[in-house]
Amino acid sequence: MFLTAGAAGMFCGSCMHDNALAKALRREGADCLLQPLYTPIRTDESSVADTHVFFGGVNIYLLDKVPLFRFVPAFLKRLLDRPGFLAWATRRAGSTDAKLLGDLTLSMLSGEAGNQAEEVTRLVAWLRDEIRPDAILFTNLLIAGVIPAIRRELPQAKLVAILQGDDAFLDHLPSPYRERAEGRIGELGRQCDAIVVNSIRYGESMASRLGLDAARLKLLPLTIDTAPFRDFVPKSQRDVRPEAVRIGYFARIAPEKGLHNLIDAFIDLCGRPGCEDVRLDFAGWLGEQNRGYLEEQLSKLERAGLGDRAAYLGSPDLRGKLAMLGELDLFSVPTSHEEPKGLSVLEALAAGVPVVLPAKGAFPELVESTGGGLLVDPDDPHALADGLYRLVRDPESRRRLGRIGREHVMTRRGVESQARQMIEMLGTQSLSR
Repeated sequence: MFLTAGAAGMFCGSCMHDNALAKALRREGADCLLQPLYTPIRTDESSVADTHVFFGGVNIYLLDKVPLFRFVPAFLKRLLDRPGFLAWATRRAGSTDAKLLGDLTLSMLSGEAGNQAEEVTRLVAWLRDEIRPDAILFTNLLIAGVIPAIRRELPQAKLVAILQGDDAFLDHLPSPYRERAEGRIGELGRQCDAIVVNSIRYGESMASRLGLDAARLKLLPLTIDTAPFRDFVPKSQRDVRPEAVRIGYFARIAPEKGLHNLIDAFIDLCGRPGCEDVRLDFAGWLGEQNRGYLEEQLSKLERAGLGDRAAYLGSPDLRGKLAMLGELDLFSVPTSHEEPKGLSVLEALAAGVPVVLPAKGAFPELVESTGGGLLVDPDDPHALADGLYRLVRDPESRRRLGRIGREHVMTRRGVESQARQMIEMLGTQSLSR
């Protein structure tokens, strides 16, 4: 059983990777059910997730904010869990600031002691009576409030959680909600049989923050579904006339993803010799709470006289993403936070596009293992501009890094390898509390 968390209609990297991993687990012979919580998941490929939702976003909110809602008949609550209704009702939920959700977060983490106790009972009874899983995989520890009840009702099931982005949510919670949530997540993590991380550096940082034993972390390097890239011809290998170097960014449009760092670096870069025609394309999901942030970045470009050399391409689907990557010469997502994964980085490398990234979070391990780019000082737009300038002026290095990165991803970072590692880990007798 793979419990994933829907992101209210947003193209979510974790959702998409969970979906790809679930498909790969099935191809490798595992009987894997991908079960959404909160809302249906949205992916840029075909989804294998179950159609019904537990802990429907509308229900858990009303249970938390309207105490009398627990007396509403169950059949009416199930109507509120219908995928179509949830997709409509939560279409702007991704814009909800995490700092407004402190009480709800603590209630969810409290499991049977929280306001959503009836949902805990419903999920656990379903797992116990109908599914009877050998193992349960949690996409993050923020959804792990059900662990104590599962431990009691399904004592033989192995419980594994992935650490991937919990900190981004926790960082937005105000004190004392943040500290209380971290303490509770640490308690839940210590009840797991294993904690999976994609990056040792990120894992150790989160283990320290949550009070987990770093020695119990299981490293499963990040992977992607490489199928869409198998017939992909990188720009550097196509017979096209020389044109302006094009830099790309693909991630959520949000301060923690560092678009402002790239905009500042781009403005710096465009003032250097030989960069008179360099262009910037950026894309990614935009929540309502970050529209002002995007407008601020666009205004900076206009004031610098570069509005016609940069473009926001919206939130493209898979076809649009591949089309965008096919036009890029360089790629950068200079995050301000400790990036736990870097899926878009692997996708850029799979497309033969070299990367320039800050030396923080999971990025050093990605760049060092793939050999597909450069690392620069974090949170330093001038250093980022230096790294980009080095490769803008050196097309041969761009081609070489792009070729090396693509070969590594296509041969060693396919999601099937992570699925095999997951199956091997779950089957080992040494996986114990």
